[in-house]
Amino acid sequence: MASAIPTFTKIGKVIRLNRHGCTNRPFYHIVVQKTKDNQDGPVIEQVGSFDAMPNDSNEKLVALNFERIQYWLSQGAGLSDPVAQLLGLSGFLPNHPRTLIQAWRNRREPPRERKIEAIKGIAPPLDNPKI
Repeated sequence: MASAIPTFTKIGKVIRLNRHGCTNRPFYHIVVQKTKDNQDGPVIEQVGSFDAMPNDSNEKLVALNFERIQYWLSQGAGLSDPVAQLLGLSGFLPNHPRTLIQAWRNRREPPRERKIEAIKGIAPPLDNPKI
């Protein structure tokens, strides 16, 4: 008896983020790699890019090739969690549960205020009127 849920055969490929960029300035390529390869391993195909640093308009830029992503998913490639979140936010897939949980937490918690404490012996206190 056949199942109503379609099954995919795993081909040992995964769509994941591959980090590039400098220290404190990450930039990611969205690539197809073999499951057992590490991040620096050979890349089969690059299917997008993700700039994790917000620009002047406070936007994180994402470029995706949906046709190639759909092809690799139809071939049985898996998705890493960060890529699944990006595809959910773009509307290509349903929203990832972690995205919904994070939005719920952001709504519940008020933004935290940073308190600057004066270090004794190194800098004058912040309430000094001569500064």
